[in-house]
Amino acid sequence: MILEQYYLQCLSQASYLIGDETTGRAVVVDPRRDIEDYLQDAQQLGLDIELVLETHLHADFLSGHLEFAALGAEIGFGSLAEPEFPARLFDDHERYSLGEVTLEIMHTPGHTPESISIAVYETPDSLTPHAVCTGDTLFVGDVGRPDLLVSSGWSKFELAGMLHDSLRTKLFTLPDDTIVYPAHGAGSACGKNLSSETWSTIGAQKRDNVSARIGDREEFVASISEGQATQPGYFAYDAKLNSQIRAVRDHAPLQALSLAEVDQITSSGAVVLDVRSPETFAAGHLPGAINVGLEGRFAEFAGSVIDPETPIVLFGETDQLSEARTRLSRIGYDHVAGSLAAGSIDMANVVGTERLTASELKRRLREDSAPIVLDVRDPGEVAEGAIEGSVNIPLVELHQRMNEIAMNNDIVVYCAGGYRSSIAASMLRSQIAPDAVVDLVGGYSAWAEAS
Repeated sequence: MILEQYYLQCLSQASYLIGDETTGRAVVVDPRRDIEDYLQDAQQLGLDIELVLETHLHADFLSGHLEFAALGAEIGFGSLAEPEFPARLFDDHERYSLGEVTLEIMHTPGHTPESISIAVYETPDSLTPHAVCTGDTLFVGDVGRPDLLVSSGWSKFELAGMLHDSLRTKLFTLPDDTIVYPAHGAGSACGKNLSSETWSTIGAQKRDNVSARIGDREEFVASISEGQATQPGYFAYDAKLNSQIRAVRDHAPLQALSLAEVDQITSSGAVVLDVRSPETFAAGHLPGAINVGLEGRFAEFAGSVIDPETPIVLFGETDQLSEARTRLSRIGYDHVAGSLAAGSIDMANVVGTERLTASELKRRLREDSAPIVLDVRDPGEVAEGAIEGSVNIPLVELHQRMNEIAMNNDIVVYCAGGYRSSIAASMLRSQIAPDAVVDLVGGYSAWAEAS
């Protein structure tokens, strides 16, 4: 049996290639949209990928099922899914044979109503599975959030109850030594307390999982229904897109633009997305550009601050531009009009941006015309400490809540370390206050250290 995990750090997303060495038949579970790694490995291993199994309709990334379907693979979901494209819908406990390797589809609703887990047996006669791909039902350290479908008419409490039952009646009936392969790890917004470990066992999760070990149904529902991070703005867009027929990923070369062409495109509504670090951005950038550094959770935050239908011009170092486009395509942001390399323009065409140190902010807060201090961290972070008098609007909500910010004073933006604050400050300068917004170098960590 072949079972390979593919872990995408920038989205904290895991996918799987499962193959039968005796027959050369294989499936892919929860693939990302750029499918080249799976195809390359399958070729090297002598496997033919015949089926894509989706554990649910994902919200945090655009899956590669249609890319595989274009190459002849079948798409599979649990029977409660309602995709708009042809797909095989598996009943609860239905089995799928690759030859020796056998998969059992287990309906495990809760994160979403159609969620499934996939038990992997090494032979048809195996009495117990070797592993189980748990999707967003069971993570290492926690469980999937139940609140993503509130706008679609599903109560988070109803889904949380389903999730409790899926754990107790399905997953936790598997042997303790069954390997758990989840769809996400630490950093994902699909759960609260995810571990950096990318696999575990059923026994370890029964013992150590902060939510799954809560046996009482009411207590479990109350615990996982509250305290979830604000979901990124693009989640609803991707969840819908994953159920629809759409264009497959574009492999055409990224178009290089001149500065004059960029000016023309932006005058028609496009946004310049500067993918360099906050420090480099502050030193000099195109006027009106939004900074989302490629070294952070780039796609997640770009998808929270830019509308999915807005044309994007990528700006950065030459070696960053293609990677940025790939990461945007992973969340379905295909409206990239082109790119401009930072090294190709005259420095006379850029503007610099002030960034305050903690000591400078302390001094300014003592002045009569003290600035407004905007905290763009999540509420859970704020609860552990904040700058006195600051206003909290999580970054992923800022796009919709800018009207709440009073513009009678200068604005200082901060986050935990300076990454999110640079994004927020660039948004505010671009859209409402070009000359009145700065951010705090080092974020709250630097402030706490200086206090």
